[in-house]
Amino acid sequence: MLAVVQRVREAKVVVEGRTIGGIGHGLLVLVCAERGDAEAQADKLLAKLLKLRIFSDEAGKMNRSVQDVAGGLLVVSQFTLAADTSGGNRPSFTNAAPPEEGRRLYDYFVGKARAAHPVVQTGEFAADMQVHLVNDGPVTIPVTVR
Repeated sequence: MLAVVQRVREAKVVVEGRTIGGIGHGLLVLVCAERGDAEAQADKLLAKLLKLRIFSDEAGKMNRSVQDVAGGLLVVSQFTLAADTSGGNRPSFTNAAPPEEGRRLYDYFVGKARAAHPVVQTGEFAADMQVHLVNDGPVTIPVTVR
């Protein structure tokens, strides 16, 4: 699974003019299931994200996790993270999981996140979403688990 994690001061997802999910400080997580991914990859990704030390401590060093700072998670499905641009200028998305499998793994990931963390909001799978965020730092980290 692939993710792009952004440390945010706030973030929200809007679908058809309506805010469907939002958080204050925390992590915006853009997540993509690739072909061949299973629950094991989702579990590893969640464990990594919850422990990822990208929030500042008293000394200003990135030493705290989203759990340590009681931040929120805004989880947004984004199959375009699997884009392959090696063949030209039009991206190929053949590495992304098929839609049914992508939805199943996304729902699994969100369910596990909600069981493990107190503040979890989401986008809407396969919807045309507008994601608004205030990136804090900015801090943006790509995460891949196999």
